[in-house]
Amino acid sequence: MAGEAAQHGVDLVPVVVLLAAAVVSVPLFRRVGLDSVLGYLAAGLAIGPFGLGLFSDPAAIINVAELGVVMFLFIIGLEMQPSRLWSLRGEILGLGALQVGCCGLLLTGVGMLLGYSASVAFVFGMGFVLTSTAIVFQLLNERGELSTPKGQRIVSILLLEDLAIVPLLAFVAFIAPGAADTGTQSRWLSVAIALGSVAGLVLVGRFLLNPLFRVLARAGAREVMTAAALLVVLGSALAMQLGGLSMAMGAFLAGVLLSESSFRHQLEADIEPFRGILLGLFFLGVGMSLDLDVIARNVGLVAVAVLAFMVVKGLGIYAVARLLRTPHAEALERAVLMAQGGEFAFVLYATAASVGLIDGAVNAVFTSTVIISMVLTPFAMMVLKRLTPPSPQSLDGVEVARDLKGSVLVIGFGRFGQIVSQPLLLRGEDVSIIDNDVDMIRAAADFGFKVYYGDGTRLDILHAAGAEHAKAILVCIDKPDAAMRIVQHVKAEFPLTPLLVRAADRSVAIDLMKAGVDYQIRETLESALLFGRATLDRLSIPQEEAEELMDEVRRRDIERLDLQVVGGFYAGKQLLKGTQPMPAPLAPPRQEGSAGNEAAAAAIGKGATEPEGA
Repeated sequence: MAGEAAQHGVDLVPVVVLLAAAVVSVPLFRRVGLDSVLGYLAAGLAIGPFGLGLFSDPAAIINVAELGVVMFLFIIGLEMQPSRLWSLRGEILGLGALQVGCCGLLLTGVGMLLGYSASVAFVFGMGFVLTSTAIVFQLLNERGELSTPKGQRIVSILLLEDLAIVPLLAFVAFIAPGAADTGTQSRWLSVAIALGSVAGLVLVGRFLLNPLFRVLARAGAREVMTAAALLVVLGSALAMQLGGLSMAMGAFLAGVLLSESSFRHQLEADIEPFRGILLGLFFLGVGMSLDLDVIARNVGLVAVAVLAFMVVKGLGIYAVARLLRTPHAEALERAVLMAQGGEFAFVLYATAASVGLIDGAVNAVFTSTVIISMVLTPFAMMVLKRLTPPSPQSLDGVEVARDLKGSVLVIGFGRFGQIVSQPLLLRGEDVSIIDNDVDMIRAAADFGFKVYYGDGTRLDILHAAGAEHAKAILVCIDKPDAAMRIVQHVKAEFPLTPLLVRAADRSVAIDLMKAGVDYQIRETLESALLFGRATLDRLSIPQEEAEELMDEVRRRDIERLDLQVVGGFYAGKQLLKGTQPMPAPLAPPRQEGSAGNEAAAAAIGKGATEPEGA
């Protein structure tokens, strides 16, 4: 029956297998502290030709899933306004070109030491220079570093590497056997076509895309806007591909051209789901492509090549970074992150094979070397993170808390602490403020605040900050675990000092009440109540009725919180006004301390099921 169904409809088995592999592997790897990229790669190896054998043509998967990389570059382009891109020109043309050139020379030398001719070693080395954009972007994105200055420098290098594929492909054709017979005319024609593709895309993006989206927006058809977003991404990628350039570069240019459009956020929202799924499929395809037979036959050569290329490329990247006065920690991290080969190496090696510069066996060895380096990169980053301690903050121009005597001690001076301090300062109270974020302390000084450096979770710092002299201690930090440690220190050492604490959510508020703090407040409670009150006003609810409603909300909230402190997280749930006429009963609470009960409580406490102000 299954075979007959497959003959009369779409064969869903491959789709289901791919999705199931991703759904099962990625959460498992994330649960044990590994990157999602490793989960995809391992799943691809498991279901590929050298695992369970559920797929026999991983190249087909990669060809489709490469669109995930294309869409990722489009989203990056949306964040890169032309002015911002222009400000990175030094990094792109300077840092990027210097790194590609130096690493290319070093890796060509390594290839020759491995026994290859100069031309073949050049192809091997230059292919390995082209770092995996997909893996680097994914790792930076997961760590929240994509928009940081060091992340932007890496993006600049990757852009230059994407551009480098064009002259590299032309050079491979030039040095191929029999290339002299083709003449220079066709090569110059290829260059002209590539430049024409870029110019055409820029013109279309500048003069046609915004008017197009304005027309579609007036039509009010959401699905058409999504289709138009996909059309822009895929169309620009196709234009660059036809011009002999990188599809990802085309999508990036389209994103840059739309980065100042009023439709930018809408486009990003429309593309993001497709990007995530396809990028995951790309990593699955890379895992499937790991040819274990080739590795087994050439295990010594592949192992030496992977080790030599990654080490030499990493050293080259580190040397270039330090030459340009990059701090040691950033240079080391960049070297480890970019010491791998990338997906554009597959294109370069395939081209070299098609023109007769290398044979199929050599191509397989080169490709396996790159894939293994891609697989090793997330592991290398985890090792680096464990071996290198966090960079110490420079305390230049920052005063450490010592012998403070303020009547009020404020711990944490972010947005919450800044607002809390205002009525105290207006009244003329002697307020001592400590924080452990050096950048924030320096920024606060520009606005006339004296903030001392100090970690409130340390008892010696609390003494140095004058906690024993304070009439009140205000804990305004946004990290619940750290706040609870401060509470424990204060209650043990200064039990008579009033202690007021910011709570991240309802579950934290309950823990603080149990710990005996004098006052706690959920950080979004009052703003949410004011928001609800303003909504009643906009609905023309009479003022007296609106006040009664808000008083009732507050009364229910306080009563429920008191019940939860005594009876557990599910106590007082009848005080919540649900959206169903007759709410279905919740699942019976499990025994105290059970994993399921804790998980549910954490989810609700963080607002996953109930509103924060509820």
